[in-house]
Amino acid sequence: MILPNESGFSFYNTSTYTLSTLGATDTRANLEDYISKFSSNVRVVFEEFDFFNTLVKLERAKLLYRIVNNFVVIDLHPNVVSDRVMSNVYEHLIRKFATSVNEKAGEFMTPRDVVRLATKLVLHEDEEIFMETGVIRSIYDPTCGTGGFLSDGIAQIKELSPTAKIVPFGQELDPETHALAMISMMIQGFETDKIKQGSTLSNDQLKTNKFHYGLANPPFGIKWGKDQDAVVKERADLGYAGRFGPGLPTIKDGSMLFLLHLVSKRELPENGGGRVGIVLSGSPLFNGKAGSGGSEIRRWLLEQDLVEAIIALPNDMFFNTGIGTYVWVLSNKKAVERKDKVQLINLSDVWSSMRKSEGKKRRYLKDEQIDDILREYDALTESEITKIFDTKDFGYRRIDIKRPLRAKLTITEEGITSLDEQNAFSKLKEEQQNVWKSFLTSELGDKDYYWAEEIVKEKSNTSNFGKATKAIATAIVNTFIVTDPELEVVLDKKGQVIPDTNLNDQEIVPLKQDIEDYFNEEVLPHVPDAFIDYSKRDEKDGKTGVVGYEINFNRYFYKYTPPRSLHDIDADLKASEARIPAMLAEVAE
Repeated sequence: MILPNESGFSFYNTSTYTLSTLGATDTRANLEDYISKFSSNVRVVFEEFDFFNTLVKLERAKLLYRIVNNFVVIDLHPNVVSDRVMSNVYEHLIRKFATSVNEKAGEFMTPRDVVRLATKLVLHEDEEIFMETGVIRSIYDPTCGTGGFLSDGIAQIKELSPTAKIVPFGQELDPETHALAMISMMIQGFETDKIKQGSTLSNDQLKTNKFHYGLANPPFGIKWGKDQDAVVKERADLGYAGRFGPGLPTIKDGSMLFLLHLVSKRELPENGGGRVGIVLSGSPLFNGKAGSGGSEIRRWLLEQDLVEAIIALPNDMFFNTGIGTYVWVLSNKKAVERKDKVQLINLSDVWSSMRKSEGKKRRYLKDEQIDDILREYDALTESEITKIFDTKDFGYRRIDIKRPLRAKLTITEEGITSLDEQNAFSKLKEEQQNVWKSFLTSELGDKDYYWAEEIVKEKSNTSNFGKATKAIATAIVNTFIVTDPELEVVLDKKGQVIPDTNLNDQEIVPLKQDIEDYFNEEVLPHVPDAFIDYSKRDEKDGKTGVVGYEINFNRYFYKYTPPRSLHDIDADLKASEARIPAMLAEVAE
């Protein structure tokens, strides 16, 4: 511990070499010696970058000594080049050159303005806490990449309280980006043993830890098939005691798994509680129908009153995608005025243009705009860009609507010919088929719906009909059935209405509305013979209809734009027509 204390950092080097004294003849050997004398936490970084193989390649190309000398003259001291700038440099190089090696450039990069907004939203509610002395706060990013979220979170906590003790944690899948995150933490004086490498979903290396603040930008639309076995097993073994009890999303997008993971990592309320900020695409807002994994995850988050706010970012905010993105803010210690409420903030028209695009990033948020957004968030009142909802406003019940079967059987020669298309009938012996066809030919005309069932029972094992099963009756019904709304309703033997499966429908009923009232007001006036299928019930609350949740941002912030008047359109057409002769005249000249 003597050397770290002397250096002021959590790492050290005992080599007698420096970059400027490596020499031109044994450069690689001397550089390898120099690297080997670093403390173990730094050597891991070089290993994850596969640095020694890189040295071999540079030596073979006779470039090693020249490159070393280039670095000798560059001052990269952290007092000159901050860790965030170094991360930006690395990410710029990845974004610029990754396509040449078929990698997903920018997969882990979060623009600094997005990081700043998300971090400020998460920390904002705790500003009073940071006025106290001796504050200790943990901060965690389960997809930490190069450590940008952690670094900016640390910086903002220090702005609020220079004396606060900050303990950063993180985990990153990619070894090289994990190495850069370790460097970032080392330079800032933090221990690197809390920055883990591996898959967060299938190998959470901080299982027992809880954190005051969670921040993340998990990859958008990435399949989680490689983690599937471990995730499914954890859910089966632990249920709600684990991370994934509420449900599992489709295999195509694992971002909601990171959302559940991050929520599970919040510090307990009795220990100060935890707040989460996570950047997601639009998919987690609405993917999956009622009862699906995605819907059940939203349901659990909202029914547990964990969602505090969702902020829609402008398009073109990210380096590698122009799609719509959202910042979710979640908490297990909501303020009283936010209980059972969710605040939606729409920033689609709040942005500034960049002087020069960076990849697909053409827009950014100025610091002043971020401050305005925080004031909007803090006000908790509706405005042009803010809507306030009860958590149940996003819920609905999907009820099954049935209509009675009104049908008869009409035996026709054409139908008899097509009987062979019915699987059950085609399996009969040829002799039996001929007997049935002959019999049906003698019965041409209308029959009631149950005639087929009765005649099959009557003819079974008689003459050459052979054993006639219920499947034969079904084949006859399927071939000769005729539905007509003017016919009488078909009842089963218990007097219950048989539904017409071809007329099945579903209705989406707001969770706050009684399904009977909705049915009487919205369905019966249009379909008087419809009825609710009360057998379809929600697995959790046992009530009629399957509960679903979705958050439709576009609907809530939709602004109607009236179409242009016919007068204006006609005027434009006439103006265009007037220009045509002049244009033709120019061509003819």
